[in-house]
Amino acid sequence: MQNLLSIVTFIPLLGAAILALFQRGDDEAAQRAAKWLAMGATSATFIVSLFILVQFDPADTGFQFVEERSWLLGLNYKMGVDGISVLFVMLTTFLMPLVIASCWNVTHRVKEYMIAFLILETLMLGVFMALDLILFYVFFEAGLIPMFLIIGIWGGKNRIYAAFKFFLYTFLGSVLMLVAIVAMYFDAGTADIPTLMTHQFSSGDMSVLGIHVVGGLQTLLFLAFFASFAVKMPMWPVHTWLPDAHVQAPTAGSVVLAAILLKMGGYGFLRFSLPMFPIGSDVMTPLVFWLSAIAIVYTSLVALAQSDMKKLIAYSSVAHMGYVTMGIFAANQQGIDGAIFQMLSHGFISGALFLCVGVIYDRMHTREIDAYGGLVNRMPAYAMIFMFFTMANVGLPGTSGFVGEFLVLVGIFQVNTWVALFATSGVILSAAYALWLYRRVVMGDLIKESLKSITDMTTRERVIFAPLVAMTLLLGVYPALVTDIIGPSVEALITNYETALNNGAPVKVAEH
Repeated sequence: MQNLLSIVTFIPLLGAAILALFQRGDDEAAQRAAKWLAMGATSATFIVSLFILVQFDPADTGFQFVEERSWLLGLNYKMGVDGISVLFVMLTTFLMPLVIASCWNVTHRVKEYMIAFLILETLMLGVFMALDLILFYVFFEAGLIPMFLIIGIWGGKNRIYAAFKFFLYTFLGSVLMLVAIVAMYFDAGTADIPTLMTHQFSSGDMSVLGIHVVGGLQTLLFLAFFASFAVKMPMWPVHTWLPDAHVQAPTAGSVVLAAILLKMGGYGFLRFSLPMFPIGSDVMTPLVFWLSAIAIVYTSLVALAQSDMKKLIAYSSVAHMGYVTMGIFAANQQGIDGAIFQMLSHGFISGALFLCVGVIYDRMHTREIDAYGGLVNRMPAYAMIFMFFTMANVGLPGTSGFVGEFLVLVGIFQVNTWVALFATSGVILSAAYALWLYRRVVMGDLIKESLKSITDMTTRERVIFAPLVAMTLLLGVYPALVTDIIGPSVEALITNYETALNNGAPVKVAEH
């Protein structure tokens, strides 16, 4: 199928255009039609994206399904996927129909709500497929707009504050990246990502404003990109926008934010930082390691002190992303495999945990932990689902959460045993806050009068959770489904990285 990537990317945008142009009114029938149209568009996107996965050749470490045409002022519209990006595309298309299904109780400005999510899906897919630096930046930054609106219009009481904090943090981080992109374009004479991955940027030591910079231009470019990706991940200490955004965002917004948007930072490190600035990455690796270790321990301790369920899960996400950055900059097969696996696994698990909060929030309209207790007596199915994803979040063997953390810890242990020791303590702390949350909300006697009439999960809610349970179990029992696809591309990335560190020219990336 020709132009397969463009078709997958723009089906949701087409659905948004149809909704905007033809959908009229805001009565119940019109709301239902908007939801079904959005469900149809996201489902079609997932079905078509399966053709990418089926035809993808993991043994080929180059970019596949490449599309290229002239776009703007000598720049190209260029799309492609490799073993690192293809599964992020699949994660996005897999989750979006479930996100739309979770919006079925929304009654306020439903058409606009669905349009925002459909546009957001197109922009997220574009980030993972773009092979032109400017095109990547456009997709990367434009994704802020629908998420800003989702938080700002359909969020909680402090939604305006949270929306602006989210926007300003992520936008300001990306301003430096734009400066770096311009510098790279003038240095290399192209914005083509595969070409830039083989271009050797200057790495000689230099002085900037009287400061000696080891690694020269590469270190400066690395830091500029790092400013953007670190905020997006988010890494400690630029993580403070995330808890506010999660608490104020509607359930579906929290799911997309945790499951997909956070992964753009990790993807950026893999696509740009390691292959394009290997010397700069090597110079800054110790800093990344210790920021990641602090994130794992500190945000896990902060999670223990939370009274809001969403805030606790948000801090948990920051801790889990610490494993990702650690694994990426370990720059070995186990570390990077583990980081990618952790990102995919976190997409399913954290998305499911936010949906679990949404289930009881829809019934009781509060996220305060103290408002609950003893739900197992009235909601046995919910208690079982919540327990499953709590265990997966802790990293129980047999779930996908275990595989990612284990691989990262193996990878980091080979590089720095002290950092590995700090990171391992996070496993214990994650068990503490996750089980503490579960005990307070689900276990015990049902003594609060307000909870005595609460109902268990509906059929729609169970259907939403079923594929998430299946994927978490499947990847936990058979991780080769992921590692077989990402392995060769990761191996090629590491080979090029090590070659560049040893003053050799990187191997040219093939395109097909």
